[in-house]
Amino acid sequence: MKPESRRPRVLICDAIAEVGVEMLAQHADVDIKTGLKPPELLGVIGDYEAVVTRSATQITAEVIEHGLRLKVIGRAGAGLDNIDIVAAQNREIKVVNCPDANTIAVAEHTMALLLALARGLPRADLSLKQGQWEKSKFMGTGLSGKTLGIVGFGRIGREVAARAQAFGMKVIINQRRPTPELNLEAGVESVDLLELLRASDFVTLHVPSKAETKNLIGAEQLAVMKPSAYLINTARGTVVDEAALLAALNEGRLAGAALDVFAEEPAINNVLARHERVIATPHIAASTEDAQRAAAITIAEKIIELIREVRSESLLGLQVVPMDKVFPHEKVDQRRVDKLVRRFEVEGRLANPPIVAQAGDRYVVLDGATRTAALKELGYPHMIVQVAQSKEQLGLHTWLHAIRQTKPAHLIKLLQGLPEISLIETSKDKMLDDMAELGGLCYVRTVEGKMFIIQRSQGVNRLEALNILTDAYINAYQVARTLTNDMAVLRHEFPDLTALVVFPEYTVDQVLQIAQAGRVLPAGITRFIIPGRVLRLNAELRHLKSDRSLSEKNEWLHQLLMDKFGKNKIRYYQEPVYLLDE
Repeated sequence: MKPESRRPRVLICDAIAEVGVEMLAQHADVDIKTGLKPPELLGVIGDYEAVVTRSATQITAEVIEHGLRLKVIGRAGAGLDNIDIVAAQNREIKVVNCPDANTIAVAEHTMALLLALARGLPRADLSLKQGQWEKSKFMGTGLSGKTLGIVGFGRIGREVAARAQAFGMKVIINQRRPTPELNLEAGVESVDLLELLRASDFVTLHVPSKAETKNLIGAEQLAVMKPSAYLINTARGTVVDEAALLAALNEGRLAGAALDVFAEEPAINNVLARHERVIATPHIAASTEDAQRAAAITIAEKIIELIREVRSESLLGLQVVPMDKVFPHEKVDQRRVDKLVRRFEVEGRLANPPIVAQAGDRYVVLDGATRTAALKELGYPHMIVQVAQSKEQLGLHTWLHAIRQTKPAHLIKLLQGLPEISLIETSKDKMLDDMAELGGLCYVRTVEGKMFIIQRSQGVNRLEALNILTDAYINAYQVARTLTNDMAVLRHEFPDLTALVVFPEYTVDQVLQIAQAGRVLPAGITRFIIPGRVLRLNAELRHLKSDRSLSEKNEWLHQLLMDKFGKNKIRYYQEPVYLLDE
């Protein structure tokens, strides 16, 4: 089946800087549709792989449910309160934002409001515009020596603190998860919320909109503030109980407030916005050209990165991934690695990509450990892998080792000389019970009919003992892998058979757990059965060794696969095969 070749589509619901639109347009078809009503958004969202919003458009669970193609939701700003994060996670849709882009702009606006409150600037400006010269009426207060209380000490809070300290203010903070080292570096003191409110001449809020921050500043909190104090909110309107704030201002229990955000916006008829002791701005703290440009660039970069990843992942599970994120589940034969290194250097192509299973942000090699080790040895920063799409679709055989071309007595003598293991002779009738009781690593059955359970020595790790055992006989003798334990069949197939080593059956989960713990199984024990594996990709390795970014390499891989699809060079075979050149 030929894959969908159309370019991804991006919907921009709230205006962003033109530079971000231009960046996205290089990689996707971009539609700008601002001011969409909820029913209109529901009607069009199904056509897009990505959607960009600022604060106006709500990306609700219903919108996400209708976004059948959606792979990424981008917020060109810091907060995510207008996006249903849980609904997105349930659909495995990535949600990205740009928390740093607006930091400076909001911090500067906070300081502007603080200064305007301290000196009564809006009222003085209005008075003069009305033809009055009331110099004695507008007596302000200085900032030097005053205490600024910052509620929420994240990126913006830290930038506000630095600017307030430049004015000679004492800064105290309140944060839900204290960071003593950071506070010490910033030269601030951490206190509880009520203590901060009692001590501060100015209080500024920089916390996100969450259930636990709703009405964080209410009647109880306002009651402990100084009558001469000022409250500044450039965070979210829901953080302040507006009715309680209005009462405190009307009753003279608070000198004033500066609000850039409101519980319901637009706040055109909000009584607080019109109050004589409130400086109100229409949610513009982040509205500087610099901030909007930075936000647009950042969100465009993140969406482009994810679009490229999604495009590559959608084709046969093939991806370019960082080499340092790839790790094996089994040991490799260095002789085979050295041979493959020389072959890669001569041919410069990767024929069959290794098969991996994703474990967090890392990849466990299920098949292709030798190829992976060879590319690592050659210094490749990235490699192509085929990601197994579902663990449930994987099968696993545990190979048995047929040891050949020696005498059974020589083999037993070799194994008895390994201090990390011990051999316990048993019989065919007792073997399974003894294996379970003794916790055997495996058992050995010789052509003479003798049977030995291999047990690790005390204090030796099981996997370490198992690797030492297999290394010993693989390096000493000829070893073939087999799935049968019928000695008559094996003696017919291998006339020079000495013994059969039988390992316990492993499961896919066990193998992945071993690899994630940083351990490896011996080489040649596991054989994964992987449906739909890719062979003969024949990708040029020079692309992987270039200094191009991971995203650019995934884009190259995508185009390579699209070319093969377009030329009908990809065929699917369901039946198992024998590869005589492997």
